[in-house]
Amino acid sequence: MRSFTESESQQFLADRHVGVLSVAAESGRPPASVPIWYDYVPGASIRITTGPSTRKAKLITRAGVVTLVAQREEPPYQYVVVEGTVVETTAPTPLDVFESIAIRYLGEEGGRAFVKSMEGHENVLFTIRPDRWLSADFSDDL
Repeated sequence: MRSFTESESQQFLADRHVGVLSVAAESGRPPASVPIWYDYVPGASIRITTGPSTRKAKLITRAGVVTLVAQREEPPYQYVVVEGTVVETTAPTPLDVFESIAIRYLGEEGGRAFVKSMEGHENVLFTIRPDRWLSADFSDDL
């Protein structure tokens, strides 16, 4: 097993993965961890959008920091863990960002249809600055 370089970690995170977002929970409960779509380009911030009244959004707002995990689920196993700080909260999520994230996961037609189906639902955009990177690449172990 080897670690990715920071550049390799950034590129891996930029590839399409369903992320797992973890954030500190209420007193006495373990961290909340949920699958999430995200947007990222190397060297930039991570962007996620969700409903403002969700437990996830409330916890992110309160904690101000999150961990995001992206992984390759088939051999060779690889993952990137990013700890980050919320640097901006925007409500509602700008339409172009909402569409960009949806299209990333569902393709052009599916992404636009998804965004249209969400009309009337509130959402919030969290912009997260990556602070620390952890990674593993098991390619050489095969």
